[in-house]
Formats: sequence, structure tokens, C-alpha cells
Amino acid sequence: MKKIHSGKVRDLYEIDSDLLLVASDRVSVYDVSLPTPVPDKGALLTRLSAWWFEQLSDVVPNHVISATDVPAEFAGRALRCKPLTMIPVECIARGYLVGLGLREYQKNGTVSGVALPEGLVEGSRLPEPIFTPTTKGSDTGHDEFMTFAEVVDLVGPELADRLRDLTLEIYSRGAERAAQNGIIVADTKLEFGRDSDGVLTLADEVLTSDSSRFWPADDWEPGRPQHAFDKQIVRDWATSTGWDKTPPGPAIPAEIVAETRARYTAVYERITGQRWTG
Repeated sequence: MKKIHSGKVRDLYEIDSDLLLVASDRVSVYDVSLPTPVPDKGALLTRLSAWWFEQLSDVVPNHVISATDVPAEFAGRALRCKPLTMIPVECIARGYLVGLGLREYQKNGTVSGVALPEGLVEGSRLPEPIFTPTTKGSDTGHDEFMTFAEVVDLVGPELADRLRDLTLEIYSRGAERAAQNGIIVADTKLEFGRDSDGVLTLADEVLTSDSSRFWPADDWEPGRPQHAFDKQIVRDWATSTGWDKTPPGPAIPAEIVAETRARYTAVYERITGQRWTG
């Protein structure tokens, strides 16, 4: 088994002719991995992703070969996957206005070139979900918004249409399922690649607390920050320290670690209906 890449949160290994995607307990905010792990985070992300991949298998093929046929030292937090040729676009669907989307809207009245109605505020529900792609691996080291026309220029019109349609369908399916258990999916980020036969395939993670914003529906109120079942608590704490968002990141206090783990666990249980046993 050969390690071929170490990302902000996940590590990638070659195993036989497959890939092993291992989710660590690292936390990344503003594209920087912080030095303090959150216990069980990698396992929670892996199990939630595996659950969603199964739920969405009728929408699009995914890269998962097995969630159990993995080396013992990575049991519970690794997926054995098909190698893919990745598409260099971060595919984001937004149903609510928050985060970078909110800031872009406040400047331009648009997000990724999509015009939005006037008068929206933080946490506003959009008239309909929108596709707001971003770059992967830009020169700045941070994701930057792309217009749909730029995606067309990059990958061609047919693939651009397919990426947009799949992203919105996966978001809508996920949001509908989560809403049945009182969870709003405000937005989510997806990645796609092509397998050895050229088939477009859903990759990486899907609808997790690292790739999505989850809010309790009974507490949603536009015009203010929402209670978030994701790493927003870490973002907010990191910002409050005065950190300049460049490496190295600050160590996370024990109480923020504990609350982050509790939120990741709570949303896993509410979405899946399964009790987290670690």
C-alpha cells in the first residue's frame, strides 16, 4: 500500500489496483488544516458518505467499491474506491444564501453569475437551488467562483450541462431526505470524475458535515447566523481569534472540539436515523 496524496482532511493510498480514501480527524477551515483533531470525525464523515452514496446510487454511479474491504488500521474511516480522472470543477449547489455566496451577493447581486432577487439576507431561502461552481486548485490556493460559461469553456457544453443537472438533482434529493428529519441542507459541494470506461462518477465525499451546511429546520430564521451541524463553529471560533487564515492554524480549545464532535454526531444520527456507536 502506497500513500500517494495527503490532503487537508483525507489521505489517499494505492491498494492493489484500487484507491483507498482515508478520512482523518483533521479539521480544515479557510483551506488550512488546524493542528487539533476532532475524535471520530473521520469515521463519521466516512459512514455518512457511504450512507448517502447508497441512497443516491440510482441518480449517478459513484466511486465506492467497499466500505468494509479496507486495511484493519483504517477500518471505519476508509473507502476502497475506483480510480477516476477527476474533473477540475468544484460543483456546488446552494438552496440558501450564506458564506461566500452571501458575500458575493452583497457585492454584485449575483453568485457565480446567477442573478438573485434584491433584498435577500443571511440565511434566506433562494427561489430555487442554483449551481455555483468554483475552481479547483486556483493560483491563490483558494476556491474562486466560476460562471457557468467558464465551466463550459473548461469542460465543454455537454459535460457542463451534466455537471449542473447532477449537482442540482443530488442536492434536491439530499435536501428532501434530510428535511424529513428536520435538517436543512443549505448548500453542498460535490466532485466528479470519469472512470476507466469514461462514465461520469460521483467521487470524494457526499452530503457530509465537511462538504455541506446543515441547519436545524425548527431554528431557521433568515437575517442572522444559523445554528450549524457542521464545522461552522470552528470557522467562527478561528475567526474570533484574529488569525489571518494563513498556515499554521491555531490549536482548537477542548470545548470547541467537544461541541464540534457532538454536532457531527447529532446530524449523522438525525439524517440516517442510525445511532452513532463509534
